[in-house]
Amino acid sequence: MARKTKVVLAGAGKIGEAIVALLAPTGDFELTIVEQDAAKAEAFRKQGLAAVECAVGEERALEPVLAGHDAVISACPYYLTPHVARAAKKAGVHYFDLTEDVASTRVVRQLAEGADVAFVPQCGLAPGFISIAAHHATLGFDRLRDVRMRVGALPIFPSNALKYNLTWSTDGLINEYCNPCEAIVDGVLRELPALENAEEFSLDGVTYEAFNTSGGLGTLCETLAGRVENLDYKTVRYPGHRDIVKILIRDLRLGVNRGVLKDVFEASIPMTTQDVVLVFVTVTGWKHGRLTQETFVRKVYASQVNGRLLSAIQLTTAAGACAMLDLHREGRLPAKGFVRQEQASLDEFLANRFGRHYGGGQSPQTEIRHEPAPARRAA
Repeated sequence: MARKTKVVLAGAGKIGEAIVALLAPTGDFELTIVEQDAAKAEAFRKQGLAAVECAVGEERALEPVLAGHDAVISACPYYLTPHVARAAKKAGVHYFDLTEDVASTRVVRQLAEGADVAFVPQCGLAPGFISIAAHHATLGFDRLRDVRMRVGALPIFPSNALKYNLTWSTDGLINEYCNPCEAIVDGVLRELPALENAEEFSLDGVTYEAFNTSGGLGTLCETLAGRVENLDYKTVRYPGHRDIVKILIRDLRLGVNRGVLKDVFEASIPMTTQDVVLVFVTVTGWKHGRLTQETFVRKVYASQVNGRLLSAIQLTTAAGACAMLDLHREGRLPAKGFVRQEQASLDEFLANRFGRHYGGGQSPQTEIRHEPAPARRAA
């Protein structure tokens, strides 16, 4: 009988619960859930799952919990990322996380230097799968000009002025809307302000807007440095969303009082599981001396997984983390040190039992379009 992979899940909020729904029924993982909330931990134990109450931010308390395990997945808020990563290194376990926070990822990268275990941060949707898809789309080009990455988690039935519902971490959302955004502009690495460079595009008859947000590029700026003229990442929303958010963050200055902004969002914007995740990548460059564009598109909807309804953003984010864990377990990723998302093969990711949630395991070629880009106009 094959040995089970012993995994600690640190944090069991919206995405953590989805990770449990994906991993636990497989029989290949021995899962231990670490929760600061005693009631949540007890609820998992009643389901027959191992759960430990522990203050995740206290490394000395977390380290003995991790000892003897193979890996830890941090599904905690971004500000706890360094604590979990440091405890993982001390315990000698492989580390995976979902953070979009650039500063936290830099800490993880430092910890990975000389480590005997793997540190695989940003294993979600964006950053995460979007980097794998974008990097794959660049292959085969003799020379790259533009790489444009667009991702949105959108309600199917928008009914408020923001045309938006909370579907994942509010802290992560605010981070994306407030922090500087990495990009390559005319071959130079730059930091751009969030909420700027708005554009509109149409896809399948629906009009969307997209604008700068932080963290979605992961490590692609470094990976493609010197190879691409322009590289950027933007979040997709329905038209009008950006203007309202900009009033809140800039004009009312809630960007410097994020606690208040979080309270406003959580008190005013309802959650929904009726959502769709849109992944849209365009790559332009030269092939065989001819200027060519390729477009990669995915749409993922909420779905039942092992008897549990997961929203599209829960499913895609959790599937990204579980697929990277599984690929590492199978020896398809580097065994130690810092591992970038784009080091994963898109073909292997989509063929993986968890990665299949991004499109049923279809060949990515079914979603690569060789055609003119959708019309865009500056806002």
